[in-house]
Amino acid sequence: MNFGEIARNRLLTLFTAAFVALLAVPQVAAAQEAGAAPPPAESSAAANAADPNVPAAQAAEGSTTEAAPGAETYTPLGPEWIKGQPVNGGIDFQPQYSADGHFAYNMHTYALLPIITVISLFVLALLLWVVVRYNRKSNPVPSKTSHNTLIEVIWTVVPVLILVGIAIPSITLLARQYDSPPKDALTVKVTGYQWYWGYSYPDNGGFEVISNMLDEGEALARGEPPQLAADNRMVVPVGETIRVQVTGADVIHAFAVPSLWFKIDAVPGRLNERTLKIDEPGIYYGQCSELCGARHGYMPIVVEAVPRPQFEAWLRSQGGTVGGEEAAAPATAAPLQQPESAVEGAPGAGDAPTQETAPGVPSPGEAA
Repeated sequence: MNFGEIARNRLLTLFTAAFVALLAVPQVAAAQEAGAAPPPAESSAAANAADPNVPAAQAAEGSTTEAAPGAETYTPLGPEWIKGQPVNGGIDFQPQYSADGHFAYNMHTYALLPIITVISLFVLALLLWVVVRYNRKSNPVPSKTSHNTLIEVIWTVVPVLILVGIAIPSITLLARQYDSPPKDALTVKVTGYQWYWGYSYPDNGGFEVISNMLDEGEALARGEPPQLAADNRMVVPVGETIRVQVTGADVIHAFAVPSLWFKIDAVPGRLNERTLKIDEPGIYYGQCSELCGARHGYMPIVVEAVPRPQFEAWLRSQGGTVGGEEAAAPATAAPLQQPESAVEGAPGAGDAPTQETAPGVPSPGEAA
């Protein structure tokens, strides 16, 4: 057996061991979480849809009663608190405001980007050297040398080691993103509709906030970016672990907020779950990231993170409950809400923000 065969056998053994190790890591993580009880799932897509027995006119009516006591202490964050939004001409990730976001950003900036840069420059240098050194003018008689065992070993082992080095933080990030939230985490259920969002708070009275995109004029008047601002926000407490359960009422949507490193599909009849913890108070924008119909681009996400006292005041302003409080009576329900649908003729339908559609694209009413 010559040196080349010995090297090949050892490389095969090394590659097999590395591949088995990579497969074992996610299995170990899954085994550790196997004992945790899965979140309760919806039995069918019908559980997430609007009640068809409610007349459209009644569903479209908002509450006109007074806000609950203590609601006056809540003040929505102004545009000076906007932190997570796209930047014109930006070539990097948005600044991150969650632990997973910081981990992912550091992995990209200090691990992946340097590795990619070094490999690209090295390959470019080799290519230029070959062009200059082995062109027809500089090397009229081609070399017939082949099978340099040392080079073959190096170009096999080094890429394997690089891939293993990249796999370790990558698998760690995947595992972090799907850690189960603690039992006492606040639950927010996000439902994607065509084409708007609904935010339910089952731990605080079970009310739902309907969120539609603001038209351009109103968004600019509020100092918010057009096509990202919404009439109602998903309000959550800052610095606390939140259990975000996501589903779809009609078609597949995707709940994505780039500055929080958060993205999860909203699938009808299925309840997907992820943990969210926001570092700083502020306003964070996102959008539906799954093509879901004619108005897919007009269902933005606005997450407002506020301190706990302000969050509790917001809950009361919506007719919700805090801690062991009793549910608010109808006389102290939430103030007037926007219509519950952007689709004409649907239950809860109202006037959606006016947007021009491209030639050949059906209007929302036609798409419905």
